[in-house]
Amino acid sequence: MLQAQIFISADHWKDELPLFEYIMQFLVKQKVQGATAYRGRLGFDGKHLNRPNDLFSFDETPMVISFIDEEEKVKSALTLLRKEVKSGFIVTNHVDKWI
Repeated sequence: MLQAQIFISADHWKDELPLFEYIMQFLVKQKVQGATAYRGRLGFDGKHLNRPNDLFSFDETPMVISFIDEEEKVKSALTLLRKEVKSGFIVTNHVDKWI
């Protein structure tokens, strides 16, 4: 099994949808086993801490979309996704499924 994590900003858009929603709908169309989108409270972009929840903050809200499936399915979905979405940072990890 392979887990993919996609790090994006909650404030980015793709076409008329928030990027995280576009990606989730894309993953549904790819028929991956399941995915979860997490909204971050604090992030680090290599330059400074993003504190989107602070009063009067204009920092972008970090988000992570995580999904797990068979390795070939994850790689296929990511390859197709990268043709449509160029932004974001993607990592993959081999994981074990416990039942």
